[in-house]
Amino acid sequence: MQFRKKLLTGILCAFGFYASAQDATSVKGFVKSHANEPITSATVRLQETGQGTITDESGYFIFKNLKAGKYTIAISAVGFKTQTKQISLTAQKEQTLQIELDDSSTDMKEVTVTGRSKVQDVNRQAFNVTAVDAKQLYNSTLDLAGALDRVSGVRVRESGGVGSNFNLSLNGFSGNRVRYFIDGVPMDNMGSSFQINNIPINTAERLEVYKGVVPIWLGSDALGGAINIVTGDRYRNYVDASYSYGSFNTHRSVINAALTSKGGFTFRLNAFQNYSDNSYKVTVEANDIETKAYAPAALLRRFHDTYHNETLIASAGLVGKSWADQLLFGLTLGKNYKEFQTGVRMTTVYGTWHRRGDIVMPSLKYRKVDLIKGLDVTVNGNFNFGTEQNIDTVSVEYDWYGNSKPKLNQEAGERSKSLSKYKNNNGLLTGTANYRISDRQTVAFSNVFNTFTREGSDKYSVNFLAGPKQSVRKNVMGLAYTIDEKDKWSISGFGKYLYQNSAGQTTFNKFGFGAAASYYLSSKLQLKASYEKAQRLPEANELFGDMELQIGNPSLTPESSNNANLGFSYWFNLNEDHHFLINANATYRYSNNYIYSRFAPNQVNLMLDNTKGVFTMGGEGEVRYSYKKWLSAGATVTYQYLQNKQDSVLNSSGVMVKSDVYNDQMPNIPYFFGNGDITVTLRDFKGKGNTLNLGYNLQYVHAFWLYWPSLGGRDAASEKRVVPMQLSHDLNAVYSMHNGRYNVGLEVRNFTNTNLYDNFSLQKPGRGFYVNFRYFFNSFKI
Repeated sequence: MQFRKKLLTGILCAFGFYASAQDATSVKGFVKSHANEPITSATVRLQETGQGTITDESGYFIFKNLKAGKYTIAISAVGFKTQTKQISLTAQKEQTLQIELDDSSTDMKEVTVTGRSKVQDVNRQAFNVTAVDAKQLYNSTLDLAGALDRVSGVRVRESGGVGSNFNLSLNGFSGNRVRYFIDGVPMDNMGSSFQINNIPINTAERLEVYKGVVPIWLGSDALGGAINIVTGDRYRNYVDASYSYGSFNTHRSVINAALTSKGGFTFRLNAFQNYSDNSYKVTVEANDIETKAYAPAALLRRFHDTYHNETLIASAGLVGKSWADQLLFGLTLGKNYKEFQTGVRMTTVYGTWHRRGDIVMPSLKYRKVDLIKGLDVTVNGNFNFGTEQNIDTVSVEYDWYGNSKPKLNQEAGERSKSLSKYKNNNGLLTGTANYRISDRQTVAFSNVFNTFTREGSDKYSVNFLAGPKQSVRKNVMGLAYTIDEKDKWSISGFGKYLYQNSAGQTTFNKFGFGAAASYYLSSKLQLKASYEKAQRLPEANELFGDMELQIGNPSLTPESSNNANLGFSYWFNLNEDHHFLINANATYRYSNNYIYSRFAPNQVNLMLDNTKGVFTMGGEGEVRYSYKKWLSAGATVTYQYLQNKQDSVLNSSGVMVKSDVYNDQMPNIPYFFGNGDITVTLRDFKGKGNTLNLGYNLQYVHAFWLYWPSLGGRDAASEKRVVPMQLSHDLNAVYSMHNGRYNVGLEVRNFTNTNLYDNFSLQKPGRGFYVNFRYFFNSFKI
């Protein structure tokens, strides 16, 4: 009898549970602004049950397993008026909402309101990080490098115009010490067709700049910082297309699009193209090889500097499944063509030497939040099958006037006769796992495996790629623990293990560790401090050369650095109309086995060496001001002093002697620079939903040493030892119509036509005019 009672009770409970499950329903929605842009991190709450959630990066939210009935849903976000909505849910029938929030300047008075933007959330991390909202720059002709050049502590140095070689400096660290990521995936294997100075700003949702100390989820051996390009999901269904034309026959085109079905199938497309003749004028010393005439400061046009690249990134897969928030299979295809006008100095002129490259890279992306309760997992993999070609087959000599004559040695080429074709095959596999122990504690693990192999041949060189096999295997593993009290304090500690093996070279095993902490003295004042014992392993292009202007050095050893940051953020309002933001950071670095570049004896190529140590100390600051919704202004300033700590060197006889440049300031590195900007926004200009933006940007770079300071003065006789002070001014105007659907932008860069220089005194473009047309649409369904 007792057994029958228990059985009956179990059956009734099961039936009741089944009936309840059958009655369950759900509601999902999309929260947007009047401009049809998704509102991220908005708070959504059901008042009857107290349940709450926030919108994701695409503006979507969902509540599951709700009982049928009537509910009141409340939505709030910073900068928008809170909205409530009555809904009625029917059993077994999912309801979909589309909610548009009204702007509200009064909400900005209290920045601690739940519903901060993702950019604000990133900036509030304990790490020294600056996030840039790329969406604000979509109507410009900027590439990613141009946007980053406006961030405090960052200096992007290019050797010329569109497609030129670039070097990004972050608090004095540059080159491979700064790592680049797309959605947390390293860009180490993207090749020459996919670099930040040829990727349009429209491909990114935001840019995250980590300075000095890098979190372990960006699994890398970065020594000086990291740039994370976040593309985001943005919209489930949209088309964003733009085309620009400008000076020096410059063309840029971008198409971004996505289609997502109700069943969760998605297709995403990003395609872009850049073309420029780069035919701007430069002031050079010119020797006419026909008349033998000499001009010490001739103003001549570059004639062999054409660049173009075309890239397509396509992916398809599933989103919003119980076992995967995202599973995407992708393919990246691209090609590029680049002519070389000069070497690392403008004293050497070329007229036929050029390069071609392509990228063929399949990829896999998987992401799941709460794979099991509290565990978030991300896996990414890709492999680049692309090729690079170096074409230098004509044995001629050129001058700056475009004249040419045959060389006596017909086997010489312009630089070094070559018709090489090689593959930098590079594979990447990354995995991260984040486990929430509690609301306050998390543990994170990451692992990044990278493989590189270079193979190829040269029609004119039997010794091409001779010697040890050019291959590298590298693995970086990280583990971190974080504890925090939201909006009060946060502490994170982490460790890294780095392994590298190069064919025919030494195997390296290194350990690194660090910590980051933040504390809120008030809701508007945040203090930050971070430290890392960082390690960086030599890259393949440092060990084996870049096959263009940089000569490899297989004897390079890993760099290490003690990095420390201390800073604060303070935001306040004088009243409802005046809003201020102040950021300031102090930096300290001491690096051992610092890898630096210097001129090769031929003054055409660069060579790499380790130096004993480099000491760095500096600071950076940013001030921003906004008045109501029509005026925004800001300025950044950076000072960084890098000092050589190599006290002894080998002389020409192989004897160790005291270095003449011990304690010298490191040469060819800008040490004092800044930016300024002001924007005026006129809303509903010439029609409701139309906006006119007028902007001005200024960039200042103080004069800096080209060579070691102790080896020459600043007088007229040695002025070539100094890169002169530079001050550039840009103007822009953007008119957006129909709530941002149609956009026209005009830009004038370097409108004073000042001579601007970056790497090794190479002159950059003068005054340029550009027009940009953009179309954006995201209101369709499939």
